[in-house]
Amino acid sequence: MTRWLQLIANFYARLVEYLHWGVPLSLLLFRLWVALAFWRAGVVKWNDPDGTLALFQTTYHVPLLPPEWAAPLGTYVELLLPWLLGLGLIGRPAAAFLFVYNMVAVTSYPDLWPNGLWHDFWHEGFVDHKIWGMMLFALIIHGPGELSVDAVLRRWFWPRWIHLSAASAGKSCKSHGATCDGDG
Repeated sequence: MTRWLQLIANFYARLVEYLHWGVPLSLLLFRLWVALAFWRAGVVKWNDPDGTLALFQTTYHVPLLPPEWAAPLGTYVELLLPWLLGLGLIGRPAAAFLFVYNMVAVTSYPDLWPNGLWHDFWHEGFVDHKIWGMMLFALIIHGPGELSVDAVLRRWFWPRWIHLSAASAGKSCKSHGATCDGDG
């Protein structure tokens, strides 16, 4: 019996190891899926600014912002942030901003939850927004992944910048007569 359990455990460990290659791909697909959804909404708003303003005046009830500000701001957010998210450039902040933006969109548009926000949150209401929210949350937690501009920057530019910063910090410590190793 123990031998079978060991074989199953080994098989499972090997399977997990093989599937790990899919993590960067899944994070890329999450980024692209959500970015495309927001980008399309932004293009619709851009193509009809008068209609967009009318929607914000009558249907979308954005808290704290007048419709005259919310309409263009929403348009620009939906046109610019998807590019950052899709490329994975400042991926976590872009995902976090769109996560909050998504929550504001849901609460600002009551037609998404005709049975009440709490009921539709757990049932069939605003399904797309829930999926986008979960994908954005995963991107906030895991970052944009290895298939992103952030990963390239982290691999190629940050080590050099950190090295230069450490070297210049060492020079400034020595120039002021202090020790840089923390012992003095």
